[in-house]
Amino acid sequence: MPLLEVTSAAQRQQFYDLPRRLHQANPAFINPLDNEVEAVFDPAKNKLFAAGGEAQCWLLTDAGGEVIGRIAAFINPLTSTTDPELPAGGLGFFECINDQAAANQLFDVACAWVRARGVLAVDGPINFGDRDRFWGVLIDGFQHEPNYGMFWHPAYYQQLFERYGFQLYFKQYTCYRPVAQVLHPSFNKKLTELTAAGYIFTHARKAEPEKLAQDFHHVYNLAWGKHAGVQPMTLEQARTLVHEMKPVIDERVLAFAYYNDEPVAFFINIPELNQVFKHIGKRLDLVGKLRFVWEQWRYAQRADKKILGIIYGVVPAHQGKGVENALIMSTQNAFLRAGYTDIEMNWIGDFNPRMLVVTRSIGSKIIKTHATYRKLFVDRPFERYPIIR
Repeated sequence: MPLLEVTSAAQRQQFYDLPRRLHQANPAFINPLDNEVEAVFDPAKNKLFAAGGEAQCWLLTDAGGEVIGRIAAFINPLTSTTDPELPAGGLGFFECINDQAAANQLFDVACAWVRARGVLAVDGPINFGDRDRFWGVLIDGFQHEPNYGMFWHPAYYQQLFERYGFQLYFKQYTCYRPVAQVLHPSFNKKLTELTAAGYIFTHARKAEPEKLAQDFHHVYNLAWGKHAGVQPMTLEQARTLVHEMKPVIDERVLAFAYYNDEPVAFFINIPELNQVFKHIGKRLDLVGKLRFVWEQWRYAQRADKKILGIIYGVVPAHQGKGVENALIMSTQNAFLRAGYTDIEMNWIGDFNPRMLVVTRSIGSKIIKTHATYRKLFVDRPFERYPIIR
């Protein structure tokens, strides 16, 4: 079956369109906007290229020239040598018909490409960028729509990966709870105690974007910046993020905790954008932006709105004091007043048992599971992703 490197505009559009052709009959399927996938492979928009990263995309066609598969491979210079003894490349954006031979061709070309660049393993399916999007293959929860930044996949993809020789590196859990679900009385008790002790629980203000950027930057780097596979964030990156997200931010669901004027915890949420984007079309061009404004307004009028929990963290000096419980308690009434009835939390790895304990403590349940796989190119014992202690 012919395998083609993606080089032309027409081929790029075929790359974007393939998931729609394969999965559009499934009621749970929502495809990412073309321009969001496009940005991953655009050197002008993805900073990893300037840092020395590389990426390549391929299409697989049948004898009649119809596209039946796609894949991308990449070297992320910021994470490929996290383990210097086992440098790893990545592959992602995999889509394919239910045919192991076709999938093997795609895996072969991607693995050969990364091996030629000196790595000893490959992870996939992952993103050529941060873990907040386009990461993992869906292995459970196929009846649920994907959240913003995540793919929907059919069940047979798991077999295609595992039969090729990929091994489970870690699982990624998406948790759900009704916003109005009653929390244990200890949450309110902790909120009362910490408020009396000088902690302030409040939300961000869109009118203060610089403060939002600085507070987010401070908590993010202390709470997450030293974790394996996570890169510290510069203040300029935080400012850019706030600027880019401003059109979709609902300040009422951007929760922060402060102590002596220092931001010490955050619970960052956004309206679940796929509930809007699924009505937009392929691209967020001029027409798409106008449609977005209309669909965003329509969604705001609904009585069953959903929010997506993006990230949650407490700075180390304030961990173990119950700040996380108090912060969650402080958000419940605020979320309800804002009209949100459901919340799903961006995926949590099985390597993060402490965060999974937090989600269970608030009554959340796992409704979707994705998997990240690894394939070794050397003869050595396979090891799962290390547990965060």
